[in-house]
Amino acid sequence: MVRVWLILGFVALIFWVYAIVDVSAQPPTRHRAVSKPVWIAVVVLLPVLGAILWFTVGRGGKTVATAHRAPDDDPEFLGRIAAVSDQDERIRRLEEELAQLDAEDDDPKWNPPANPAAGPKPEPPVRGADLPDDDDTRGQRGAVG
Repeated sequence: MVRVWLILGFVALIFWVYAIVDVSAQPPTRHRAVSKPVWIAVVVLLPVLGAILWFTVGRGGKTVATAHRAPDDDPEFLGRIAAVSDQDERIRRLEEELAQLDAEDDDPKWNPPANPAAGPKPEPPVRGADLPDDDDTRGQRGAVG
C-alpha cells in the first residue's frame, strides 16, 4: 500500500511541476480569468487542486493568428513611407542650400547683397582682378617678406 501512495505522490509532484512550468511558459494572452502571477500563486499554493484548476479553467485555447496585411494595405506602413519621403525632401533641400553656401564661400572677399529681394545677385569677383598687390610669393596676404 505504501508503494501505491509513493507512486501517486510522485505522479502528483510531476503533474504539479508540469503545471507550474506550463503557467510560466504561456504568454499572458492565453491566461483566462486572472493574470499570470495570480495563476502561478494558485498553482504553487494549491499543488494538485491548483494544477487541475489551471488546466480546466485558466488555460486559454489556442490563439488565433493575426491576419497579415500586405504592406500597401497597412496604414502604419504607409505613414512611415510618407515620413521617409518627407525626410528625403528635407535632406535634398538642405544639400542644395549647402551647395549654394559652398559656392559662395569659394571667394572670401565676395559678400552677397544684404537684401536678396533688391535685385539679381552680383557675380563674385574674379581672383586676381582689381585686387591690391600685397600678397607675398606664397599667396599669404599681409606677409612681410
